[in-house]
Amino acid sequence: MAEEAIGQPASAAAQRRSITAATVGNALEFYDFVTFTFFSIQIGHTFFPSQNAYVSLMASLATFGAGFITRPIGGIIIGAYSDRAGRRPAMMLSFTLMGAAIIFLALIPSYAQIGIAAPILAVLARMVQGFSLGGEVGPTTAYLLESAPPNRRGFIVSWQGASQNIASTVGGLVGLGLSAVMSASLLDGYGWRVAFLLGAVTLPFGLWIRRGMPETLHGPDAAARPAPARRGMGVIRDHRRILLLGLMVLAAGTIGTYVFNYMTTFAEHSLHMSPSVAFLASALGNIGGVVAGLYGGWLSDRIGRRPMMIWPHLAYVLLIIPIFFWITQARSPVALVVGTFALGVAGALSVGAFYAAVTETLPKHIRGGAFAVIYALSIAIFGGTTQLIVTWLIHVTGSVMAPAWYLLGAALIGHAARWLIVESAPIKDPALVAVMG
Repeated sequence: MAEEAIGQPASAAAQRRSITAATVGNALEFYDFVTFTFFSIQIGHTFFPSQNAYVSLMASLATFGAGFITRPIGGIIIGAYSDRAGRRPAMMLSFTLMGAAIIFLALIPSYAQIGIAAPILAVLARMVQGFSLGGEVGPTTAYLLESAPPNRRGFIVSWQGASQNIASTVGGLVGLGLSAVMSASLLDGYGWRVAFLLGAVTLPFGLWIRRGMPETLHGPDAAARPAPARRGMGVIRDHRRILLLGLMVLAAGTIGTYVFNYMTTFAEHSLHMSPSVAFLASALGNIGGVVAGLYGGWLSDRIGRRPMMIWPHLAYVLLIIPIFFWITQARSPVALVVGTFALGVAGALSVGAFYAAVTETLPKHIRGGAFAVIYALSIAIFGGTTQLIVTWLIHVTGSVMAPAWYLLGAALIGHAARWLIVESAPIKDPALVAVMG
């Protein structure tokens, strides 16, 4: 463990432990996301009772959206902390805050019990959660990269995206299972709380495994380099190109993620399909995304980051309109399931290569904070607005193809940015290992 802490090659067991420790927080984040959206109606009834069901639901969704406001703040504060004190303390901090906020939200008494204090506490819990999640992804991604051997960075970093898809699937299964065995009144009363607390069961394991993580920030390459002369805005100006390109790709990816999350609602309300078919399509899309994401990261270690960032994503761009057209015209379970799966696989193939390319290109002394900020900004700006925009577009155009055109526009911007990101894979130039750290 002492040798690993100063950057020496880690054993296979240590690498597996590092992957598990780093990704468990991301998994909890996306489990929480799916759980909240699945039970948004019940949460609205608990904290925002109203004669108007629409008002109650919108208040619940606004509470969910409150977490987006504090994400960039968490990205700045916890991300910078990871670049100063280390990845492990930052990841421990974000995970502890995240878990505490989830448990607190699940245990807040209802509006009927404590009145206006209930929704206020719910909003505060979501803001704490957003703060912690904003600071989770940057240090985690940096840690995955720094703990990996140079020839496996793409594969190991790809667990960042894979853990999100796994958690989304598990969260949906939990929600579907509880809905199947509980009545509407029981779901309103405590069923949704059970779903959150089931996610919180991972907290002791997550804290235990993160406590034993070797630190990666203070490796030999960091010790050998002089302290950076420029800080603050000077550092941002020095690396503004990769930061801007990374933000563009992440913004496009965020829109894609939230359009796909919207597909369940879209299939039920716009295409009039059964909830079970909509969930099956979403679950298979997530499972395909796990396999494709890991395979894409593995390939990027062998053929380079750029080929895996560009060509699978080009296929994804070209498939968006034809697949959505097929889904909306056929309105069949086969079209929805196969189409969603195909887009999920095509979109995920390039994710691991992109995460690795950005974190490899950023110097170690700003890696955790910089990635945290651009990730949190993309989520805060586009994650909170995508489903509202898509719903509005369907309403004003009267076209069920509206989500596809919005998704295509975002994907084209993200694709252009991918072409401008330089190659960083060690397989292309072994000297990059020494330069990037």
